Amino acid sequence: MSISIQDVEHVAQLSRLDLTEEEKQTFTGQLNAILKYAEQLNELNTDGVEPTSRVVPMSNVMREDEVRPSLPLEKVFLNAPDEEDGQFKVPAILE
Repeated sequence: MSISIQDVEHVAQLSRLDLTEEEKQTFTGQLNAILKYAEQLNELNTDGVEPTSRVVPMSNVMREDEVRPSLPLEKVFLNAPDEEDGQFKVPAILE
C-alpha cells in the first residue's frame, strides 16, 4: 500500500489545511516511509508472543491504605488564612 498525492490532498481537505505543492510532495514521501517501516514490522515472527499493552510487566505501585490519625484541627488551621466555626473561610465567589 502506498500513499498518493490525491490521498494527501483528501486528508488535507478533511483537516482544512491549505498545503502547497511542495508540502504535498513532502508529506507523500514521509507517509510512504512510515508505511514502508510498518510493513517491515509485519515481517517479524511473533508466534508464541502474547499481546500486551505494556512492554515491561507492572504491578501496583501504590502503597497500601493505612488508617492513621488526622492532624488536630488547631494545627491545621495554623496555616489557614481565615477560619470560622471549625471550617476554612474563603472569599465568596458568587453573590
